[in-house]
Amino acid sequence: MTVQDTTRIALVDCNNFYVSCERVFRPDLIGKPVMVLSNNDGCVVARSQEVKDLGIKMGVPLFQVQHLVEQHNIQLFSSNYSLYADMSARVMTILEEFSPRMEVYSIDEAFLDFTDLYPCLKNPIAYAKQIRKVVLQMTGIPVCVGMGPSKTLAKLANFAAKKWKKTGGVLDLSDPVRREKLMRIVPVNEVWGIGTRTAARLNDLGIQTVWDLASQSGKRIQTQFNVVIARTVMELNGVSCLELDEVAPDKQQIVCSRSFSHRLTSEEQLSRALAEYCMRAAEKLRRQHSITGCITVFIRTNPFAIHEPQYQRAATVKLHASTQDTRTIIGTAINILKAIYKPGFGYQKCGVQLSAIQPTVSPDQLDLFESDAIGIHAENKELMKVLDQINRRFPKALSIAATGFDKSWKPKAERISKHYTTDWLELAIVK
Repeated sequence: MTVQDTTRIALVDCNNFYVSCERVFRPDLIGKPVMVLSNNDGCVVARSQEVKDLGIKMGVPLFQVQHLVEQHNIQLFSSNYSLYADMSARVMTILEEFSPRMEVYSIDEAFLDFTDLYPCLKNPIAYAKQIRKVVLQMTGIPVCVGMGPSKTLAKLANFAAKKWKKTGGVLDLSDPVRREKLMRIVPVNEVWGIGTRTAARLNDLGIQTVWDLASQSGKRIQTQFNVVIARTVMELNGVSCLELDEVAPDKQQIVCSRSFSHRLTSEEQLSRALAEYCMRAAEKLRRQHSITGCITVFIRTNPFAIHEPQYQRAATVKLHASTQDTRTIIGTAINILKAIYKPGFGYQKCGVQLSAIQPTVSPDQLDLFESDAIGIHAENKELMKVLDQINRRFPKALSIAATGFDKSWKPKAERISKHYTTDWLELAIVK
């Protein structure tokens, strides 16, 4: 079912978000090359425009561009996800004031529904520029705004708003003439949802630009590809097929894993790291008010260290009764680890995956032979609630003993900035 072409959608996207968050508290870095690194400071996960102009690609290992870092004095930061999440929440709170309906699409993007507002807006461009101004003023984060009759066109407009400075960071593709003009010069791989492989297949069919794709018959595209790409063609023609999701769906799988700062060679070391990952996964599970019925654990050595002995293994256990209790999840995971662990190797990574996830409002049947089953489950739930409340107020104040005290295995974060907005002891000081 489609929505009539009176729909007006805006996409607000933060510019170089992780870098912008760092620059809010380090304004001396504005206009200078900045990169944010992945866990263990291994790869590039965010780049300022100055870094992009140097030709450094997303995801490239740091050691491969170390010469450019030194040559151009690129400032490096370890990922500070608590800072980025808090800054994202502040941006989204502001955006809610500009539209009656909003979909938070990612940590740095949100769709706003302007359908009801559009007839009343004398100047939609001016309204979008006001959004940019207020977000920048209140958070220090620069954003661009793309508008159009569909989510796909809003995405395309946002791409152009970022790419061409003449737009002033705002572009509206509601006008078919302007839309066609842009589509004729943008390659088809820039369309939302068109991946590398799909773009290559489209190119083989002579479809090179966005306009080429928009000019195709929906039936032909559905026959040669699928209904998703056919809907994309409709969206490019101003027919809205994708509605806003105002409530983010619960995750069906929760994974927590990290690479270690150095090789771990004992089961005890691995179990401590695994226990901490289980804690984080269980917190995420409870945050979305869910329970898990299946736990998977995996361990592996470094596949790129070809001169070292290699080993990797994973195993899964289906729980007798679904749970959200950190202790149960840790205990099960450590038992799985015991079954798959093999001595004599230097392990680089381990992780836990929670699956068979369902809402707590519809738990599976309790075990009739379990002593005082209902009371125990209620007590566990309240205990976990208190644990989460304390850790939200005082981050990482409480932990499970299985995680141990030695955290030397944790990923490197030698260049991490302060937690300016989430830790009282690290608030920014204005001189």
